[in-house]
Amino acid sequence: MYAIVRSGGRQHKVAVGDVIEIDRTAEEPGASLSLPAVLLVDGQTVTSEADKLAKVSVTAEVVDNTLGPKIRIFKYKNKTGYRRRQGHRQRYTRVKVTDINGTGTAKTATAEKAPAKKTTGKKAPAKKATGKKATAKKATAKKTTAKKSKS
Repeated sequence: MYAIVRSGGRQHKVAVGDVIEIDRTAEEPGASLSLPAVLLVDGQTVTSEADKLAKVSVTAEVVDNTLGPKIRIFKYKNKTGYRRRQGHRQRYTRVKVTDINGTGTAKTATAEKAPAKKTTGKKAPAKKATGKKATAKKATAKKTTAKKSKS
């Protein structure tokens, strides 16, 4: 079973035991937090209806607060002496998914495939083309005009 959860304008595919990084939250390490589900997949059963997803709860435990990689921004304009150097590190909260409670999954849209029809092995005979035969065009004689002589 896995779920697609929304956090900080992004969506993450999570299963029980997964560790993901989301945007920094106010919770301290060890605290529990709930993430809203966008989609829930349990084997062949897929739940995407809003009223049933309201019953689904994805709980996660905050592991720690971390920083993302350093991004260096350098602005430069030629021949003017304009140079600006700036850095940025995004703040993240690392969480571990502890439980996906899918109580709203009773008989939802299923992704079952219809059984394939068996063929008898004989193919239908190909239809014959009944187009008109091309007829040869008759050559038309060219009319020639008499040349005027110079007098």
